[in-house]
Amino acid sequence: MLDELLAVAATVGSAGALYLAAAARVVKQYERGVVLRLGRLKGSVRPPGFTMIIPIVDRLHKVNMQIVTMPVPGQEGITRDNVTVRVDAVVYFKVVDAASALIKVEDYKFAVSQMAQTSLRSIIGKSDLDDLLSNREKLNQGLELMIDSPAVGWGVQVDRVEIKDVSLPETMKRSMARQAEADRERRARVINADAELQASKKLAEAAQQMADTPAALQLRLLQTVVAVAAEKNSTLVLPFPVELLRFLETHTTDHRSTARAAGATHAVPEIDDS
Repeated sequence: MLDELLAVAATVGSAGALYLAAAARVVKQYERGVVLRLGRLKGSVRPPGFTMIIPIVDRLHKVNMQIVTMPVPGQEGITRDNVTVRVDAVVYFKVVDAASALIKVEDYKFAVSQMAQTSLRSIIGKSDLDDLLSNREKLNQGLELMIDSPAVGWGVQVDRVEIKDVSLPETMKRSMARQAEADRERRARVINADAELQASKKLAEAAQQMADTPAALQLRLLQTVVAVAAEKNSTLVLPFPVELLRFLETHTTDHRSTARAAGATHAVPEIDDS
């Protein structure tokens, strides 16, 4: 009798262990469990940790709640200003409703990927080339809104959308390079012309000042001689301005006239012998 009881206890224990092994499930911290009982949604979403289901009757589906980084394949399109471009993007999204993501859409990742590609082509057709190159933040917001609107019904939330790269045809790249080079050359010419204008004004002011004060021209000449002599050149060729020669000639004539007047004043009178 005792042996029979022990055998029954062992059988029950084995059955219980098998049932526990078949019914026990562990849901990870970044997952949520959705239970389908005979094909129908049963109860609420199972939280992380240890949980039990009814073997054979229940099916536990685990849904990842982490943020998914999905690259969007490059899409070719024609911009609003008739330029053919190829644009790559990346989408960051996560599941916020595990039951909806499992039941309302067959494959939420594939659905988000297709919606992102369609929205990206639509954005390309509505934008100018300059917007794609320099105003990406606004385009990212518009693209995020276009993807997030249908994804909300799937239990998916789009966190961020980023346009990674805009590829242009080689002919367009060369045209843009020539345009940028021409613009830089134009600005350089304008800067040089402005510098020449300012220098001419300063030179005109300096010439007027030297014309009013001829001694300033002589001082400037001496400064030039000192600057050139500092180079220790063996031969110094220095041109003399005509104004300087006129200045020296004028002062020399004045000195001679003064000396003659002084000599006539101090001359000894002649004595008449008659």
